[in-house]
Amino acid sequence: MGGPGWRGRAAALFECEKRPATSCRGMVVTNHPLASAAGAEILAAGGNAIDATIAALFTLTVVEPMMVGILGGGMSHIRLADGRHVVIDGLSTAPLAARADMFRPVSDTLPDYLETESRENAIGPKAVAAPGNLAAWCETLERFGTFPLADVLEPAIRHAARGFRVTPYLSECIAEVSQDMGHDPLLAARFFPDGAPVKAGTRLEQGDYADTLRAIAKEGARVLHGGALGAEIAGHFARAGGVLVAEDFARYATVTREPVRGTYRGHEIVGLPPPSSGGVHLIQMLNILEGYDIAALGFGSAEALHLIAEVLKIAFADRRAATADPAFVAVPVARLIDKAYAAERRAMLDPGRAQAWGAGVAAAESANTTHLTVADATGNIVASTQTINSLFGARFIVPGTGLIPNNYMYIFDPHPGHALSIAPGKRITTSQSPTIVLRDGRPFAALGLPGGLRIFGTVMQTLLNLIDHEMSLQEAVEAPRLWTQGHLVEVEDAVPAIVRDALEAKGHKTHLVAHVAGGMNAIQFDDDGTMTGAACWRADGTPVAVGGGPARKNARFWPDRAR
Repeated sequence: MGGPGWRGRAAALFECEKRPATSCRGMVVTNHPLASAAGAEILAAGGNAIDATIAALFTLTVVEPMMVGILGGGMSHIRLADGRHVVIDGLSTAPLAARADMFRPVSDTLPDYLETESRENAIGPKAVAAPGNLAAWCETLERFGTFPLADVLEPAIRHAARGFRVTPYLSECIAEVSQDMGHDPLLAARFFPDGAPVKAGTRLEQGDYADTLRAIAKEGARVLHGGALGAEIAGHFARAGGVLVAEDFARYATVTREPVRGTYRGHEIVGLPPPSSGGVHLIQMLNILEGYDIAALGFGSAEALHLIAEVLKIAFADRRAATADPAFVAVPVARLIDKAYAAERRAMLDPGRAQAWGAGVAAAESANTTHLTVADATGNIVASTQTINSLFGARFIVPGTGLIPNNYMYIFDPHPGHALSIAPGKRITTSQSPTIVLRDGRPFAALGLPGGLRIFGTVMQTLLNLIDHEMSLQEAVEAPRLWTQGHLVEVEDAVPAIVRDALEAKGHKTHLVAHVAGGMNAIQFDDDGTMTGAACWRADGTPVAVGGGPARKNARFWPDRAR
């Protein structure tokens, strides 16, 4: 299960709440059991990992409506059976009519730096950026899948039309943003039918959304991007005071990108390139930590957590300065992932004392997202992170469609003149970090999670758990986490007080939280072809494995002809 160097300390910190699944024919791990089952249904029907991914993503838009939707955006990291890695960038873009000063910021400092007057960048039609999910999913299926779009949409349509049972997690999410949701009559009718959040166990039907999915099954992405659905949505925005127009839908285009690559203790780390900051800064942090004996420091020790906090602060200082849409900002990727640059930063790090860090290069987002990890028996792997940004996005439903738009404009810097400032057509910057790790050229693990700014730091800690501390996959995804970007150090409440006190003594200002980031979904690959899927307790994540297989050749039953 785990290496001898960490077990004594970790056993005192946490016990796993879920169990993994194993298989040799396919694995689907998502943050809802029905979405995992939808992907597994496609694998069982003969589809590949890409087919299963798209089926699961569409189903997540039904059963996780607070996290993901076709009016959102995201990135998919695909490893094909022939060893090629492809990144499909379906991130949202600022509307063509957007401008750097379109919002009025209320503060120039954290924690309210991204907030604006009347919350216009977070709630309502002005908060919506041009969506990319539907275009990206349909393109991915067409390029790399084997099933038609209508087939992979069947599970999502079924659950939208017939309904599904609300989980406690969904009910809690509804309650969390109830004040905002109550302002939109369609959201209120769907999620507050009796004036209170839908209770766990209630059957939730979404007939209008089922009709939208049927239109997509018939017409594909063009129904939104240049078609009747896009025109209908743009018309609603125009009447409601938004800036997104039909041309934004028609002109939207995905981008196919090459991943970034680095190494850590003999493992190759393959991650997302900009405009995601996930892969670049994940590799940057691991490069710095490679100079320390993390295993010897012990899992959960104050010494190890101090180093993790310091490299997080270094990464966020550089992220603020230089990581954005590469079409608008010259991102110094080569320097950020260079081991020589890591050595420069490491030389400045004090193992005994917390510091404030500035950027070493020149040139905040929502935690409410979803992630899935899928693999098939032939070697295709997909790690995909998708979102509508905040819980329930811009917090309204487009009438007649069942669609909840994103509020991606909240991710842009509302202050003009910065790397992340608003510009027409500019892609949002994200911390999404669907990562695939190779060992000796073969897949070792694929993983990712929701969590906004906390994503790539959590992926980094999970890789330390797997590689340095030799944890099992289930232990690695459930282990306690911390996070900081320079002000407070968030520490999960499973970390003992004695360790938190030791961090305080080193100069960290700690803040106890129930959880850092969201539910991680991961798959680990063994040399014998076995794959293990795991999801953590922080969401409804469920691994569904496909085992068994076809009958042995000539195994048909022949009745006794003498009878």
